[in-house]
Amino acid sequence: MATFQVEVIETLSRIIEVEADTIEDAVSSVHTQYSEEEIVLDHEDFTGYDINEYKD
Repeated sequence: MATFQVEVIETLSRIIEVEADTIEDAVSSVHTQYSEEEIVLDHEDFTGYDINEYKD
C-alpha cells in the first residue's frame, strides 16, 4: 500500500463593520485588530473547505 499526502484547507470568513475616513483606514484598523488578536475567527465563521493532493 502507498502513502500519500493530502491537504485539507478550511476557509473562515467574517464581515467586520468599521467606521473610518477611508477604506484604507478601515482595512488598516481591521488588520491591526486581527494582528492583536482582538478579532479571532472560530467555527461559526466557517464557510467551506477543500481537499487536494499535496504537492511540494
